[in-house]
Amino acid sequence: MNEWFQSVLQWMKDWWTDFQADFVLNFIDDNRWKYLLDGLQNTLVVTFFALIIGVFFGFLIAIVRVTCDKTGKLRFLNALCRLYLTVIRGTPVVVQLMILYFVILAPLGISKVVIACLAFGFNSAAYVAEIFRSGIMSIDGGQMEAGRSLGLSYSMTMIKIILPQAVKNVLPALGNEFIVLLKETSVAGYIALRDLTKAGDLIRSRTYSAFLPLIAVALIYLVLVIGLEKLFKAMERRLSRSDRR
Repeated sequence: MNEWFQSVLQWMKDWWTDFQADFVLNFIDDNRWKYLLDGLQNTLVVTFFALIIGVFFGFLIAIVRVTCDKTGKLRFLNALCRLYLTVIRGTPVVVQLMILYFVILAPLGISKVVIACLAFGFNSAAYVAEIFRSGIMSIDGGQMEAGRSLGLSYSMTMIKIILPQAVKNVLPALGNEFIVLLKETSVAGYIALRDLTKAGDLIRSRTYSAFLPLIAVALIYLVLVIGLEKLFKAMERRLSRSDRR
């Protein structure tokens, strides 16, 4: 038993020594940890601006589709929106990213970060639009009739009565979409943008060690996702408290 314990202890010491050497090789030597820091910065920038683009255009598309469904107006715009949704949701985001970069915008000399923001933003808009549309359509039709009976216009009824309720209903789904958007940015390396995933791959190519760089990237993504989950749960609790008042 004593010999077995000693062998296990020696194995743990050897493992710890190897781990320290790998850690120094992957993150300390040549300041390779800065690769992850720069990659994280690019990932957060792309996610943030793609989120803004996705919410803005997704909201507009949802309003056009709901208005057409409820009033029969904006049929031409609704047809364009339906075509947009079909194309975006029917093709992979990485293909959209490469088309936007290699075919459309790269010859114009536009920054890779800007192109990534646009590609992921337009992709997210298609899903955000359907989330908003489902939330608006879930509100009882009597709410609209009540607002119109009080003398409010269609747009004012949407803004003051329908949308506040719809946002509360779709907040969990929006949270999931934002988390998916954060993780989808990991394919930005296809246009040679050094995001977080590309940074880990760059370290691996320099050190020929895959374990620690990939584990570090996975842990950083995990921390970001957990933070987003806590943020949206806090927002849901806050909105729930306001409902009970």
